Amino acid sequence: MNGKIEENKNNNPTPCIIRDLREDETGFLRDFLYEAIYIPEGVKPPDKDIVDFPELSVYIKEFGTRRGDNCLAAECGGRVVGAVWTRIMNDYGHVDNETPSFAISLYREYRGQGIGSRLMTEMLRKLKDQGYGKASLSVQKANYAVKLYQKLGFKTVDENEEEYVMVCDLKDY
Repeated sequence: MNGKIEENKNNNPTPCIIRDLREDETGFLRDFLYEAIYIPEGVKPPDKDIVDFPELSVYIKEFGTRRGDNCLAAECGGRVVGAVWTRIMNDYGHVDNETPSFAISLYREYRGQGIGSRLMTEMLRKLKDQGYGKASLSVQKANYAVKLYQKLGFKTVDENEEEYVMVCDLKDY
């Protein structure tokens, strides 16, 4: 994983690197899990303690102790500004007990700059190198990230009124 200069919205170069999240940084996952919650325009954000609800805490509780637990961080200007992590769990994007599910988020001011694409691509390669055949995720249909996931090779395998469950075949990575 090589560092690269990213452009921020003010067109000031910000050095950003993609790296493994260090063990002493796993507390960041609580913040990034909250940031990953899709909140439609005009809707009041939930309280931060929503990440303690069982359907969300499964993404971060005792992270690093299970098969499939991987996390990459985006560090820009010495600050961790985003993360992508995977875990084999019974979450919204669960397809089977052999497929890691994705979670990704960036602080709002770092979105739309290609950092998320880099995080996702590096994680897909990492999972392939670990011998996984596919990866999954769940995304709200209204979330702008749907297009990013499709561009990266994720295909819809299931859906309900609000969400898609998407899977990426890792053979292309």
